Amino acid sequence: MAPDPLQKLTWTAPGPGEWSLDRSHVNRPATPIVGTLMCHGCGRGTGRGMKELGAPVGSLEFRTVNGLIYSRVFPLIGANKPPKKLPPLQLLKLATKLHPEMRRRAKTAQQTIDNPPWTAKLHEWHRPGGLRDTYINQNMELQRVDVSSIDDVALVAHATKAIDHATQLYEDHLYLHNFDLGPIGLLLFVTNQWGIPTTDIFPLLEGASPSTTAASHELGAIRKLVVDSGKNPDNLADIRNVSTEAASAIDAFLERRGNTIISRYDIDGLTLGESPDVLFTRIMGAPLDNVDDVKRAAAVQQRIAAVRTRVPEQHLAEFDKLLSGAREAMDLRDENGPITLEWPFGLVRRALLELGRRMQQRNLAHAPEHAFEMTLDEINVALTANAPGADELAGRQLWRNTVDVEDAPRKLGNPEPVPPLDILPQSLAYVAGYVQMVISEAGLDGTQRTTGLNGYGVGAAPYTGIARIATSPEAAVEQLAPGEILVVPCTTPAYNMVVGFAGALVTAEGGPLSHAAVIARELGLSAVIGAPRAMLDIPDGATIEVDPAKGLVSVL
Repeated sequence: MAPDPLQKLTWTAPGPGEWSLDRSHVNRPATPIVGTLMCHGCGRGTGRGMKELGAPVGSLEFRTVNGLIYSRVFPLIGANKPPKKLPPLQLLKLATKLHPEMRRRAKTAQQTIDNPPWTAKLHEWHRPGGLRDTYINQNMELQRVDVSSIDDVALVAHATKAIDHATQLYEDHLYLHNFDLGPIGLLLFVTNQWGIPTTDIFPLLEGASPSTTAASHELGAIRKLVVDSGKNPDNLADIRNVSTEAASAIDAFLERRGNTIISRYDIDGLTLGESPDVLFTRIMGAPLDNVDDVKRAAAVQQRIAAVRTRVPEQHLAEFDKLLSGAREAMDLRDENGPITLEWPFGLVRRALLELGRRMQQRNLAHAPEHAFEMTLDEINVALTANAPGADELAGRQLWRNTVDVEDAPRKLGNPEPVPPLDILPQSLAYVAGYVQMVISEAGLDGTQRTTGLNGYGVGAAPYTGIARIATSPEAAVEQLAPGEILVVPCTTPAYNMVVGFAGALVTAEGGPLSHAAVIARELGLSAVIGAPRAMLDIPDGATIEVDPAKGLVSVL
């Protein structure tokens, strides 16, 4: 029976230890399928990576509570019985040296320090026929199936295959984050020890992710065709009619991006192919040249030179190497998501929408999108008398869309004592330190470090404009006009297409390493990330100033 959206929710820890609410990725109850595959993939993916890096950590685990995502860093030892207090430090220090798995991890961690594994992983991603091409080919294979023309048995099989594919790629998505976030976290960890705050390091990574701006340049080429034609199109169909070259360019763009989710980390989000107005607006606002990119690159070099003057002289070569590694990793960090998450999720959406249409024809669903409310087990019986029922699925959707989760606790369970890094062997402490840095700066530890309309600033120049409040990604797609300031709870890499025509960005959640910060940094937007009162204190339509230097939003 579908839950009642008016029923008071109870918030219980999903297991031993302390769990942190992750609002920077999922800000409303997840669909059953995505909640399941996220919980399955996160632990497996991060666990594989932690082992390969030699981190003294088991994994980062996701669990759903009332549909929201809570995370916990599982310790390598005793994850299911976390201690209420630490043993004597000398005893703990001895245990880390004697425990067989700790000793194995220490050796691996030293190898990570001596020969960072992300260099090989980055090569494996980018080389012809490597990981990137493999994932794209797998996505394309599923995409080539015309789901409307296959029979019911084949459709259910295809939907199951798409879900299995998305589950595996989500695991790989988290696994790869060990190698794209690793060098970034290491740079932050080491420079912080030299007394340089992370807020001064993040701007040095700007412009290091060409995959983030690649879409803008592709769309700029289409816009140039429009400008050269002298025509003034009103919609995407008009752009197609400019020339056969323009139509072919749009088709090629949509072949790679049409089935990517552009609004949320879930299958109930819109895809680009379903949002022609978004694509039209992005084309007409795309840059016609790369002059801004050149200017920004020069500004980044000036920032790097300024920070180098604050690095101890004996560490300058180390700083240059760490910064180079972090900048090389940025492109994988932002290209990873669209290929291994938003595109596979979009292919699951496409399959389930077709399944939902057939369910509606047989009165097994009231609307095609109600198919998103099924569990994995229910997919196999979706078109039979054993299906959940139209009213049941409608009730589940109603609950997810209307249940009040604004007061969800940021922490669940019992606090776990964190051993000091200095009790660990040097190699383990080194790796553990940068892992902790990544979790903290990405906003995954559930700690709220800012108040009111204060947050983490991205960019240099203040921006004044009209605030457009979007309580959901779909609202952002529908309501945002070019040049307005997008104010949202959080963003994902899927937002790249929407954020591209915003004047500035404000989020209530996230940290300086969150997707919102990366997107704003790469697109050259002024932003304030993680201002807790943004959705409450900024009226829709108000004129506001976003001041990244102060990390402050002011309602004017």
